[in-house]
Amino acid sequence: MKTVLITGCSSGYGLETARYFLALGWKVIATMRTPREDVLAPSANLRVLALDVTRPDSIAHALHDAGPIDVLVNNAGIGLFGAFEATPMTTVREIFETNTFGVMSMCQAVIPQFRTRGAGIIVNVTSSVTLAPFPLVAAYTASKTAIAGFTASLAHELGAFGVRVKLVEPGYGPSTRFTSNGQQRMQGLIPAAYEPFAHRVVSGLTGNRAVTTEADVALEVWRAASDETGQLHFPAGADAVALALAENGDAGAI
Repeated sequence: MKTVLITGCSSGYGLETARYFLALGWKVIATMRTPREDVLAPSANLRVLALDVTRPDSIAHALHDAGPIDVLVNNAGIGLFGAFEATPMTTVREIFETNTFGVMSMCQAVIPQFRTRGAGIIVNVTSSVTLAPFPLVAAYTASKTAIAGFTASLAHELGAFGVRVKLVEPGYGPSTRFTSNGQQRMQGLIPAAYEPFAHRVVSGLTGNRAVTTEADVALEVWRAASDETGQLHFPAGADAVALALAENGDAGAI
């Protein structure tokens, strides 16, 4: 039985991914900043652990308690929507602490056990904003784009040791808590001058039929975790797949 450790399992993509792996018979270490046993059905294959990816001591404790793992899924992340002009640099740094440095810290913490074993898979969840530019998410895009480049390089670096590294790129997921989870940090980030433009952007999103669901992401994370080829990119959701095809020109490129 393989073991997967998934970050950010309290809701959204992480929660659904934990459910998906459990249904397939994996042992799942579901981590979240504030552990909640009630979000997942009880299972002998499930452990819920506290983990804040921005704190080295929390990472160390969680990995110690988890024991050996076969797959790390870096899903934990925070969102941000607003005009960059109005975004305090403290908020930008907060986004990077979780979305960028948190992912890097988790990778660095598990690499020794994977390298020593000569096996292991790291799946980093980014966003389709890395596939095509989108307005009013400049800082968020930067934090995710950094991980896209980091993952591509790391895949080469660790491939020599039998460790695989993958990217899952979800599209726009209106059913997730992206906005509600970040409401406090987004206050005041749409100044009056930007309001008409922001309204058009939001209207365009709500009118978009092709969207990404939690199930789309869970499936692609599992595909990435099970893939034994050199495929790096796994777009998740019809909209993300369309963007990836437009960028790369053919399905074989993704």
